[in-house]
Amino acid sequence: MSSSFTAIAGSKRSLHVQVAREIARRILSGQLEQGQVIPGEMTLCEQFGISRTALREAVKLLTSKGLLESKPKIGTKVVGRLNWNFLDPQLLEWMEGLQNAEVFYHQFLGLRKAIEPEACALAARNATADQRIELSETFQQMCEIADNFDQERWAEVDMHFHRLIFFSTGNDFYLPFGNVMATIFMSFIHHSSKDGGVCINEHRAIYDAIMAGNADKARAASQFLLKEEKHRLPSEVA
Repeated sequence: MSSSFTAIAGSKRSLHVQVAREIARRILSGQLEQGQVIPGEMTLCEQFGISRTALREAVKLLTSKGLLESKPKIGTKVVGRLNWNFLDPQLLEWMEGLQNAEVFYHQFLGLRKAIEPEACALAARNATADQRIELSETFQQMCEIADNFDQERWAEVDMHFHRLIFFSTGNDFYLPFGNVMATIFMSFIHHSSKDGGVCINEHRAIYDAIMAGNADKARAASQFLLKEEKHRLPSEVA
């Protein structure tokens, strides 16, 4: 497969990020294969039209995300998929449009099923008074939008509702998942809320259980919301 790149134009501040994105998308799409040694430094600097400093910063960024590794006498090669940091918000952003959307959403829903019901249960137990007030205000906005549907506004507020649940768990290890939600959730909600499908009653059940401090009901309500048919997805994806 071709590994040549085209010149990048942009501010010095973001140049290495743009380069990292272009290389990352080649890796994520399979154009640069796992184990493949990428072109050398001089070649890439010439193709991108950038300095060695910018290229090295880009490689450093991709290395931190588990996509590349550099070894003496070998060069810089693509690392195996098992090492890619799929929970990195920037990496998730770079993946947009590269995979079958339905498969991608199904995988994301699978992640949510694994962690979000317990996050709701923990929020029911541990949310602070301020967090409960914010959740109440957010849910009220959801009700208003559901009555006068605006998909852009719904996606924004629905995302905030679910992120707030993760931030209200009282468990620091749930916080990164709230940030991951921000990266993928907008696209996911646009898919699931098409034609006004907002599942407001299912969200209400989660909200009521959290506000009542009932962890078991919060968990069960979340599990019900996360069924594939609630999000315009088939129960199985090939």
